[in-house]
Amino acid sequence: MGDENEKAKILAVMRAYCDAMKKEDLEALLDLYSEDWQDYHGARKDSLKNRFEQAKDKGDYKTNARDLDIDISTAITALNGYKAIFTPVIHSSPGGSITYAHTLKKEADGVWRLVYTKSIDWETFPLDSGGRMDKAAIAQSALATRRFREQVLSDPHRPGYHIVSPEGYGAPFDPNGAIYWEGRYHLFYIFQDHRFGRKLDHWGHLSSTDLFHWRHHPTKLLVGMYSGNCFINKDGVPTLCYHQVDKGNAMALALDDDLNKWQKLDAITPETKEGDKHHAKYRSWDPYGWVENDTYYAIFGGQNPAVAKSPTLEGNWQYTGDLFAHGVDGVSLEEDVSCADLFKLGNKHILLCISHKIGCRYYIGEWKDEQFYPESHGQMSWVDNSYFAPESLIDNKGRRIMWAWIMDVVHWRRGWDRGWTGTMSLPRVLSLDDNDQLLIDVPEEIEALRYRPFRKENFEILPGEDVQMDDMRGNSFELAIDMESELATDFGVKVCVSQDSAEATVISYDASEKVLKIDGSASGAEPTPNNVEAGPFELPHGEPLKLRVFVDKSIVEVFANGKQGVMRMVYPSNNSIGVSLFSKGDATQVNVFESWYISPSNPF
Repeated sequence: MGDENEKAKILAVMRAYCDAMKKEDLEALLDLYSEDWQDYHGARKDSLKNRFEQAKDKGDYKTNARDLDIDISTAITALNGYKAIFTPVIHSSPGGSITYAHTLKKEADGVWRLVYTKSIDWETFPLDSGGRMDKAAIAQSALATRRFREQVLSDPHRPGYHIVSPEGYGAPFDPNGAIYWEGRYHLFYIFQDHRFGRKLDHWGHLSSTDLFHWRHHPTKLLVGMYSGNCFINKDGVPTLCYHQVDKGNAMALALDDDLNKWQKLDAITPETKEGDKHHAKYRSWDPYGWVENDTYYAIFGGQNPAVAKSPTLEGNWQYTGDLFAHGVDGVSLEEDVSCADLFKLGNKHILLCISHKIGCRYYIGEWKDEQFYPESHGQMSWVDNSYFAPESLIDNKGRRIMWAWIMDVVHWRRGWDRGWTGTMSLPRVLSLDDNDQLLIDVPEEIEALRYRPFRKENFEILPGEDVQMDDMRGNSFELAIDMESELATDFGVKVCVSQDSAEATVISYDASEKVLKIDGSASGAEPTPNNVEAGPFELPHGEPLKLRVFVDKSIVEVFANGKQGVMRMVYPSNNSIGVSLFSKGDATQVNVFESWYISPSNPF
C-alpha cells in the first residue's frame, strides 16, 4: 500500500509538470525540479531556468502551449526506496518528438522532485499516438532482425561464400528457375513458412552479376511452389515451368525485367480418360519446360517420366510418351527422374536430375524424335544423396552453370537452434571433353574473393609423413595443389585439422580403388555424416593430381583435374583450422601448393 501511495504522489508531480509546461508557468515548473537536478548533458537547474526563459521569450516550439503535447499515458513508475524512474514522457511538437526518462527523488520535506533527466528516444518529425505505435512495432521488428543477424553471424558453421538460406527453414532448399536475364543471374529457391496459417512452400529469389554476391528480391511466388525451371518462351518472355501443389504442373509468365512480378497460368497436366494409352501412367511432378521448333515441351518427372507438348503455353497439352527411349546398363529405370534439367552440351544432350535414393545424377545422350536416348550415366553423389536437386542455366558467355542443394539431413533439427537451414553447392561449370566425358570446374569469378595468397613449390612428402602448411590455417579458403606419385597408395591433403590431429577431414586420391575421397569420419565432435564420400576417378599414368579444395566453414568441396567433384558437410571444432599434406605407401612430390583465404560474400 505504501509503494502505491508513493507512486500516486509521483504521478501527481508529473501531471503538474505537464500542466506547467502547457501553461508556460515557469515558476511552478522550476519548483518541481530539485536543486540537485541535472540532465544527461550535465546541465544544472540554473542553466535550465535560463533556457526556459530564453525559449519563452523567443516563442520556441518546446514551450509553446499551442504546439506542445506531452503524453504520459503509457508511463510507468519504477520505485526504489527514495528514488523512482518515470518513463516514457513523450514531448511532441511540429518540429519532432523527444521521449524522456525522469528520475525523481523524495527530498527532506517529503516532496518528490525531478533530480535527473535523460532523453531515450527522438524523431525529427511529429508523431501522433498511431505513429508512435507504428514506430514501436518497427523498432521491435528491427531489434529481432538484428538479434537474428548476430545469431547467424556467430554460427561457426554457417558458410560465408556458398548460397545459404537468409533465415528460417529451407528443407527442401532446392535451387529452381535459374536464368541469365538482362545482365544478371537469377536463381529461385524453395523455402517454407507459416505466413498463411500453415506450413507452405514458396520460392525465394536472388540475383547476382558475379555468381557470388547475391541480392534478395521480394518474395512474390507464394503458396505451394515446388520444383521447376525458367526458360524464354516464343515471345521472348521468361517463363516458369513448375509444380503447383494441389494443381499439378503449371506455367507462369514474368511481368517485369527484375523478375519480381509473375502471372500464374493454369495447370498443363494433360487430361486423359479410361482407355487412353497414357491414362494413369504418368505423374504431374517436377516438370522441366522449353520451346523447340515452335512447340512447347515439358518433362513430367517421377518414377516413370514422360514428355508432354503443346503448340501454346495454355494450349491443349498432350503426352507424347515415355521420356526414355531405352535404359542404360547398371541403372534401373525404376529410379525416379526428379528435378529434371535437359540441355545441349557440346554435341550431346545432358539430362541432369536426381533419384531420391541416390541423389544428383546425369545421363549423356541424345534428344531426338521427342525422346531421350541415353548413352551413359554418371553420379554426383555416391555414399548418400546429400548432393541433391540440381538446377542449371546458360549465361552470356555460353557457360552451362549448375547448383545443387546440399541436403544437410543430419542437422535439420539443429536448424531450429541455429535459426536457419539450407545451403547450396558452389556453382559448377559443366562441359564435355573430346571423349564426351563430363568436365567440372568452378567459375573464375571466385578468384575475386581471394586474398592473402601463399605459394610453395617443389617439395617432397615422405611415406607416413604429415607436412603442416603453417601459412594456411583457417576455415574459409581455397587450395590449388599439383602433386604426383608413382607408387603411393593414398595421398592428398587434410583440412580442418585440430592441434592434436584428432580431428581432420581427409581428402585423397586412392590409387588402388581409383576414387577421389573425402573422409569425414573424424571431422568433428558434433554429430556429422560419419562416412566417406568417394567418386570414381582414375589418374592416367604420368598425369599429376591437380586438386582444387574449397573449405567454407561446414562445407568441403573438392575438384580433381577438372574431371570429378566431391562434397561433404563437416562440423569441426572452432580450433580445427590446420592444413597438412600426407602420403601413404611411398613418397609424393608436390610440384605446386597454392592457397588463398576466401572472403565471405554473403551479407550474413
